[in-house]
Order: sequence, then structure tokens, then C-alpha cells
Amino acid sequence: MHDDRSITEHRLRRVLKERIKPAVHSRAVPLEIGRWEAPGEPVPVAEGLAAPYGPCSIGETWGPAWGTTWFKVTGCVPADWAGRTVEAVLDLGFDRMMPGFQCEGLVHRADGSEVKALNPYNDWVRLADSAAGGEQVEWYVEAASNPVLVDHSVTYEGDRQTSGEQPLYRLARMDLAVFETEVWELVQDLEVLYDLMMQLGEADARRYEILRAVDAALDAVDLGDVPGTAAAARARLAGVLAAPANASAHRISAVGHAHIDSAWLWPLRETVRKVSRTASNMVNLMDGHPEFVFAMSQAQQLDWIKTQRPELFERVKKKIADGQFVPVGGMWVESDTNMVGGEAMARQFLYGKKFFLDEFGIETRIVWLPDSFGYTAAMPQIVKLSGSKWFLTQKISWSQVNKFPHHTFWWEGIDGTRVFTHFPPVDTYNSDLGGAQLAHAAGNYREKGRGSRSLAPFGWGDGGGGPTREHLARARRQRDLEGSPRVEIERPDAFFEKAHAEYADAPVWAGELYLELHRGTYTSQAKTKQGNRRSESLLREAELWAATAAVRVPGYGYPYEDLERIWKTVLLHQFHDILPGSSIAWVHREARATYAAVREELRGITLAAQLALAGNGTAELVFNCAPHARRGIPAGGAGLPEAAGQPVTVEERHGGGHVLANGRLLVEIDGRGLIVSAYDLEERREAVAPGQAANLLQIHPDFPNMWDAWDIDAFYRNSVTDLVALDALEVVEAGPEAVTVRVSRSFGRSEAVQSITLRAGAKTVDMVTEVDWHETEKFLKAAFPLDVKAERSASETQFGHVYRATHTNTSWEAAKFEICAHRWIRVAEPGWGAAVLNDSTYGHDVTRDVRPDGGQTTTVRLSLLRAPRYPDPETDQGAHTLRFSLAPGAEIGDAVREGHALNLPERVVSGAGPVAPLLTLDNDAVVIEAVKLAEDRSGDVVVRLYESLGGRATAVLTADFPLSAAVESDLLERPLSGTAVGAPTRAGAVPLTLRPFQIVTVRLHRR
Repeated sequence: MHDDRSITEHRLRRVLKERIKPAVHSRAVPLEIGRWEAPGEPVPVAEGLAAPYGPCSIGETWGPAWGTTWFKVTGCVPADWAGRTVEAVLDLGFDRMMPGFQCEGLVHRADGSEVKALNPYNDWVRLADSAAGGEQVEWYVEAASNPVLVDHSVTYEGDRQTSGEQPLYRLARMDLAVFETEVWELVQDLEVLYDLMMQLGEADARRYEILRAVDAALDAVDLGDVPGTAAAARARLAGVLAAPANASAHRISAVGHAHIDSAWLWPLRETVRKVSRTASNMVNLMDGHPEFVFAMSQAQQLDWIKTQRPELFERVKKKIADGQFVPVGGMWVESDTNMVGGEAMARQFLYGKKFFLDEFGIETRIVWLPDSFGYTAAMPQIVKLSGSKWFLTQKISWSQVNKFPHHTFWWEGIDGTRVFTHFPPVDTYNSDLGGAQLAHAAGNYREKGRGSRSLAPFGWGDGGGGPTREHLARARRQRDLEGSPRVEIERPDAFFEKAHAEYADAPVWAGELYLELHRGTYTSQAKTKQGNRRSESLLREAELWAATAAVRVPGYGYPYEDLERIWKTVLLHQFHDILPGSSIAWVHREARATYAAVREELRGITLAAQLALAGNGTAELVFNCAPHARRGIPAGGAGLPEAAGQPVTVEERHGGGHVLANGRLLVEIDGRGLIVSAYDLEERREAVAPGQAANLLQIHPDFPNMWDAWDIDAFYRNSVTDLVALDALEVVEAGPEAVTVRVSRSFGRSEAVQSITLRAGAKTVDMVTEVDWHETEKFLKAAFPLDVKAERSASETQFGHVYRATHTNTSWEAAKFEICAHRWIRVAEPGWGAAVLNDSTYGHDVTRDVRPDGGQTTTVRLSLLRAPRYPDPETDQGAHTLRFSLAPGAEIGDAVREGHALNLPERVVSGAGPVAPLLTLDNDAVVIEAVKLAEDRSGDVVVRLYESLGGRATAVLTADFPLSAAVESDLLERPLSGTAVGAPTRAGAVPLTLRPFQIVTVRLHRR
């Protein structure tokens, strides 16, 4: 029996590959080919159509990296093909192993309209279902010679400025051919049955039933006349294909999908073309398959189609109206969720859902984030406030250590909000709907006995062309097939409705969905991360002052269009390969330039609003954009700062170094330039662990097992070098308001200059670290060993903070050896704690050690820079300026306040006098996150705020303008039936009641 099975399997594989598949297209005749090389960047379609084409033949090489070659193909359908199905086979030189990561093409008609795309598993174009004979063919193929960069080798092909000029591809085939429908159907029959047979157990009679049927079908095939005998062969398979599935078979909702990274191993401009190619394929496939449903998740990508390919966009809109093309996700892009700031995350939904509503009249309900590198615990509340109700992810299946215990569950966020979540057990968002993957989904499903269904996104992604007719054929055959899960192509919302109804009491997972992989993405490409953080801060400033000026200053116009355009630019760059630093050099080079342009434009908007508010005068007014008062200036206001407090002093330290004091802190910097004491004078408590030093730069080797820019592996800690060698140590500022000590060091091929500053009245020690970084495969950290026995750390996340254990009791805690924090991370024991603040660093680690004296040291380290070589061999090379601070004695509220202060610097503008805040709050536990004018241009003021300490809070929000109503709203600024907002008083005071970490958006109607 075993020998018979093995023989049949080998026979089937060979006959399929060498005889049956080649017979799908018969009677081929070559097309005439012309070619034109587009100079530089891609050209408009009209220019490509009108170009001067030279001769070309099969076998020619084409395409340097990132180039575009236009091919013109012409021909005529032979008269004797009348009544036959005719297709063109256009093979640009595809490698079938790499769909989406190589050359691609888009076929245009002579009038410039799109026909469909060409991809490794989709290299055909239908000319006629039933040809008349004599039809003329004239098509233009816009072929992109994208280099293959997915093999993790170090290469400079990831930027057009450094890539080579040698051709990468060889033209393989351009023919007209007869499409043999029965042969193609036979291929699908045999492949589905073969895949199913391979998944069935040795003792399963069904396996041998299929084996005998396949044997019989192969016996019926005349290898010299496959088209003439295909129908007979199919007849011998009909019985096994008609056997119905078991009543208990797992149910799979198959959703067409083509996950397209908005930038990764290609630049943004190439994503625009990948999206158009994929969408053209999808509407083409829908024309012939009304049962086909395709989900697309990123509003940005549909907007690219709208602006770049308007004719295609109209076809997409028609399919959306028909219910086949389904927008999902509700976000501007599939963003990273670990590092994106709170307000930016809200805007991902605001602008994403607004686009779907404005363009298609569709309220998306599913948050679709299959590939982001872990998911913030703030997400459930944000999902709900966006008007969405379901969440889908896939990436957690990549975790290295712990298998996630659920596939269908309620996900609970930091505020207690729960969202119904599905995690497809097929473990891919690019399913082929083959037997192996379907069997894996059914066997892997963790909710057996409680739930019976899961979702499988299917199709080739990242420019691989999306779902194909072969995928649909597999779905049809496995809709009700014995031995297989039941497969039904349906809309994703239909799946969620059924899953929710079936398993409403699903288990609860509380807290973040931490990916035990790709931890290096918190650090790679520091300038991209810094550009994001500073853009978020600048947008806050620009909106606050512009809104204040729009209410206060007659004639000032709120810059709606500019702010929306800038927000969308920043949101795009939060895509989950751009902000995490895992894209090619070209992407990050452009990102740096984009952030610089954003910075200048936002500074201009801010300054214009501040000048309008300040009026004419010579007083130096300090504008405070932070949500807390500082130096006597109220939050959201401007004025003259108060005296800072006791002057700062500096003395020589016994044994070398300096002692700095300001009446609140006493800081000792030793002869090595390290902080060996940060004494809290008010609490009489030392922050730095005895015998250790803070602000210690440390360097580790950094060569992970895989995924260089993405990963750091725990073994990096096995080797560490403390950077204590000193080039210079000097006091460079010694005034009463601040004392600054400068420390210079050299290491490897790099240099670091740190300025350590203590300011009058401050309870933070501030550090500015300038690094000229030229290391390779190294990891730079800054360590703060603290004299604290902390069982957990608190890290700022969107609209609150998340706690993580500092111990490694279980594999779950041990796996979190690198964690993400926003502006601050705090460790404490009852009665006292300390925080480490930053202005653009996201990666951290926290460890505990027992000292010889029996005490415990909790060490907080910031991850400053990395130097991976793939996919960008020059990652982080060059000059960086990084700011961070140590705050001894900081409570959570102090960390929140100081974190904002560090990230939102004061601005000085000459003017007539103080500027009162537009809005005030009477409780520092409640933080204003954003102040803006309403998107509908009604003139309403929108304020978003949240409870920041993790407890219940009441507060009064007071508007400094006539107020007719205050309405609690969702993230899209629509009325929400909540209870957090009370009716305003005649004086413009709005009472608020918030639960822990609650986000509240208040729409203030002006009288």
C-alpha cells in the first residue's frame, strides 16, 4: 500500500509539471515586441504610450534596479481560433518563488486604461472568451524592474542612488495562446486532491480513495493529447470531489486579500504602482467571478489610486458599491501601534474612516492589522471610540517563545474596554487556500468545542498580484469536501457577525499583545523615530495655537487643508515598516527629508498663530504648549516666566568631577564623567544604586539570528562594554539658572559628547547626548542603575501607561527583555520612585539585581542606536542628538508632566502681553492631548483629554469663549452617548467624570 501511494504521488507531480500544466495554453504564436527604457523615475502613462519603441525579442535582458521598461506587444488572433478562448501569456522573467519581491508589470490599452497586472502567478491576459478570429492586439506593458532584496544579504541595491545599472531580468515569453479550460480545471482538481491527500492520516480510508481516483484520472490522460483527454480524466475525479464534508468540519471564511506594505523593500513611489497593479487585478477577477470578495485595509492606498489612477478608482468604487471590494481597517495606513503617539493613533482612525465615509459612504467596523509588530494595550478603547467593533491580527503567531492561547477572544485594554478579536489560526495573511494551510488552520484552532469557524485571508501580497483564479478554484472545490474544512468566500464582517454570535463568551486577554520578535524595531533608524516624535509634538503645537488664534483673532484663518495634509504625511510614515526602521535606505532617506519639510511648515504655522495672538509689542512672551503649567505660565497660554527658584551651584568633587545642587537635587559627577549620585534633597533619598553609576553608555554586539533591523536576541547581553574612557570633562555653563558639565568620549570609530545639566527649580537631571555613530552591528544603551526594589515598571503608552514585571518568573515575562515606552518609564517601591524621560527614544529594558549589601538595584536602560546592515547597510550612521533626563522622586504624575515638558519645548515670541489659555482644566490628573477646530469647519472647538494616573478623576474644563453646548464625541467628532461630560454652566465650565485611563473627546459649540 505504501509503495503504491508513493508511486502515485511521484507520478502525479511529474505529469502535472511536465505535461498537464504546460498544456493549459496551447497553439502559441509569438507577439511582436517593442521596448522603451524610461529615463529615471516612472513616467506618466501618456508619456509611456507615446514613447519611441525599439525592437525587442525574447531572451533579451532588461531592467536595472528600480528602472521602468515599457514593452509594446502587438499581434493578431489566427482565424482558425474562432470560437476558442484566447489569452496572452506575458512572462517578464518571473521567479515563481518570489511573488511580490521582484519585477512586476501593468498592462495598458492604447487609450491608457488599465487591463490587469502581470505577476509571477498571474502572467496572463484574457483577450476573448470566444474569439472571432482576426482580432488585433495592441497592449503596452509598464514593467518595473524592482530588485530582489528579500534574501537578507547586505546590499546597496536598496536605494536608487547606490544601486547598479546591470539588467536584472530576462524576457521569457510573450505569446498569444488558446486557453484550454478543461485542462486548467483538471490542474485545479488534481492539485486540490493531492494537497488534501497529503494531509490525511496513514490510516484514513479517504486518503486511499483519493489515491485510486487520481491513479484512474492519470490513466485517462493521453500525454500526447492532454486537451483532448482532460474531460475524461476529470470525470474519474468527480466522485471524490463530490463527497461532502463532515458535519463537524471546521468552517473557514476565506477573504481575498493582498497585504501591501506601504513601503518596505521598495520606496513609497513603487507602492503607489503596486497598489494600482493589485487593484486592477482584483476588479478584473471580480468581473468574471461575482462570488469573489476582496478586502483592502489602508485608506492611503485607495487615495493613491484615486489621485494617480482615476479611471481605475471609478472601477474600484463600482465594485465597492456591489459589495465585492470591501474596505476594512478604518486606519490611514496599517501603522505601527507600539510607538505611534496617542493623538496620532486617533488621527489614523479619524482620517482613515473619514476617507471611507466620504468616498464610499461606508462605516468600517473591522480594525485590520495583520502585520504590525505587536499591539498597544491602549488599542481596544481607541478601536471602540472610532466606531469600530472588531479587531483582526495575525503577527502574534510569529512569537519566538510562547504560543498565544487564543484565536477568538475579547481583548481588554488599559481602561477596561474590550473588543472582540480574531487571530486567524491559518497563521498567514497570504494564504494559498491549499490543503496544508487549511488543515493547519483546523488543527491549530484553539477554540475547538466552543467555536467552529476562523478567517483566512488569501492572495499574493506585496505586489504579488493578490488572489488569483486558482485561489477561487480551490475555494470552490473545498466548499464542501470530505476531509477538508468547509471553505466559504465571504465578507470579513459576515465572519465576525457569525463568530461573535457563536462565541460571545470568549475568553479575555488583558493588556498588550506583545510580539516576542522584532524588538529591535523600537530602536532602528533613530532619525525616523525622532522625526515622528517631533512631528507629533509640532502638530500639537500648531493645532493648539491655530485654534486659539481662530477663536480669538478676527481675520485669522484656521489652516484646515495644510494641517490635514501634514497629518496624513505623518500618518503615512507611521506605517509598520517605516517608523519601526525596517525599510530600505531609500525609504528612510526620503523620510528624513519629509520630516524636515514637515518641521519647517509646522513651525511656520505655529509662529503665524503665535504672532497673531501676541500682538504688537516687545515683551518676550513664553508660549507653553504643554498640558501643565510651568514657570508660572499656564498650560496652553503665554506670558512672562517666574523666577526659577534657588540658584544652581557647582563645586569640585573630592576625587575628581563636580557636584551640582539646586536645593532640590544634589548631583555628583565623578572623574569619569558619570553620575554617581542623584540625591533627592526633599525626600532625603538617593536615586543611584550604591557603587554604581548612572548615565553610563554601554555598547553590545548586535548580530541577531535573523531579521537584522527587526530583531535583537537576548544573547546580546552576554557581552557588554562600559564606555568610561574619557577625552574631556569640563564645566561649560555655570550660571545661577543652570549648570552644565560636558563629557567627551571616543569609542571604536565613534564619538559621544554628553552635556549634563541641572537647572534652577528643577527636579530632573537633563542629558543631551551627541553621538557621531560609525559602528557596525553594535547596540548603544544608556544605563540608569537605581536604588529601588521595583516589582514592575510603568511605561507611558497612548493615553496612559502600562505595567510590566521586572522579574522573569515565567517565559512570558522573560520574553519581554526589550520593551517600548513613549516619553517616560518609571520604577518605584512603596513611597518613592524615579523616572527616566526621553525626547525620541522608544526601546528600553529593565532588570533587577541583588547587591552584596542585600539591597536591590533596578536598572533602566534606554536603547539609543543600532547598526544593523539589512535592509539598510548604513542604518543610523552619522550624527545624532538624543535628549533624556533622570527624575528622582518622580510620581506617575511627575513623569507625565516632565515627559510632556521635555517633548514640548517653550517658544519665545515678542508681543504685547500675556495670552490666556483657550481652555483650562482644574485637575492635573486629566491631561489635554489635543485642541483643534472641528473637521466639518463649523468653528466648533474639539478637545481630547484623558485620565493619566490610572484612577478615577473629576475635573472641570473651562472654555474662555462663549459656549452653547458641550457634547461628548467619538474620534470622528460625532455625538457619543457617553456619561463623562456634563452640561456646561453659563460661565463655560464643563464638568467631567473619568474612569481610569478614559479618553474623552469634547466638542464645544461656540455661541
